[in-house]
Amino acid sequence: MSWGLWVPGCSELVAQHHLVPTEGSPHRSGGRAVPQHLNLPLLPLPSGSSQTLFSSTADVANPSAITDAAKIVEGKLNGMGLNLLINNAGIYTPAASLETVDAEEMIRTYKTNAVGPMLMAQAFLPLLKKAARESTEKGLSCSKAAIINISTVMGSIEKTSESFFKPVISYRCSKAALNMLTKCQALTYGEAGILCVALHPGWVKTDMGISGRLHIADLTVDTSVRGLLSVLPILSEKHSGTLLNWEGKAIPW
Repeated sequence: MSWGLWVPGCSELVAQHHLVPTEGSPHRSGGRAVPQHLNLPLLPLPSGSSQTLFSSTADVANPSAITDAAKIVEGKLNGMGLNLLINNAGIYTPAASLETVDAEEMIRTYKTNAVGPMLMAQAFLPLLKKAARESTEKGLSCSKAAIINISTVMGSIEKTSESFFKPVISYRCSKAALNMLTKCQALTYGEAGILCVALHPGWVKTDMGISGRLHIADLTVDTSVRGLLSVLPILSEKHSGTLLNWEGKAIPW
């Protein structure tokens, strides 16, 4: 996924009363620079909005950087809780087949795609819990407190055969791990009023989407973002611990 994926929709998220901390840092994998995180400038807010939108930079493969980012966000919140954490980090190596992938590549990919989101949730958990405690909303929702992990259908074990023309072993395995993490987070953090969902944005026409021979990148950035934006407000406790696509349709594990 490209580091610019969320730019078109950030102001809309704020208009819907969400505060989104973001993280960003380029990462080099397989000799090609692959956006590892989301990195956004400050964006104009909708007229009359009382919300705050800012960006925070962190390398999610670096635990101390995540801790520092959480402290920065806490300071900017001025005593408020955090409603929405979107884990958008991801690295992808097109040539990672079973014949060529090595331990270093697997570990590097897992650190960003699975371990990073876990550490992000741990670091921001106090702020998410605070938002959930102070919310007057019943049930679970993104406007109360939520962790959204950007995943992929390529992490679905049941759906593997449909896209295995491109094995991308390290990416698939790490995203399958992220899906399991999402389910575990839902079972654990749901008790604190925090919604946890994995979302597949589709194969988007970004640098990542058109790499190699992956011709299935048929969604524009705008279509994907607006689709995800339409899904976020309807998420509830019945969706917690599930994998959905940009249209809100369930994807089997």
